[in-house]
Amino acid sequence: MPDILSTNDLLAELKKKTGALGLSIHDGAKQELVGEAEKIGAKWWLGGRKVNYRMSCRLAEADHTAHFREAVVERSWGIPPPTLTIEKTTVSGWKRSGERTDVSLGGGGGSLDYARVRDAVEKATAAAGWKFHLEGGRMP
Repeated sequence: MPDILSTNDLLAELKKKTGALGLSIHDGAKQELVGEAEKIGAKWWLGGRKVNYRMSCRLAEADHTAHFREAVVERSWGIPPPTLTIEKTTVSGWKRSGERTDVSLGGGGGSLDYARVRDAVEKATAAAGWKFHLEGGRMP
């Protein structure tokens, strides 16, 4: 069995891993890590669209469990530009895996891997000797 990391050491490791994946990270409430990244954006003179990935990971030191939440939030204003979206997803319980790629005529676009951050956090918590718990259906 691996050595169990302390809460602060695990938080530092998770900050490093999620920051390397392009998320802007900040500390939430007690022993919580919150991150967000704009993955897809498209604008033109009539409006625009943004797709953000949000996550939070709250550490419970009593039972050494990392409670993870994630959401993909799409926001648009005005008349969004015409966009070609290619999406391939797999859903198993609350776990959503796959990719989404958008290409816009008005300029912009991007891609999003639904499981990339969750998998990295799950591996880091397991390597630290903690349990990973996905809290599906709840906003971060």
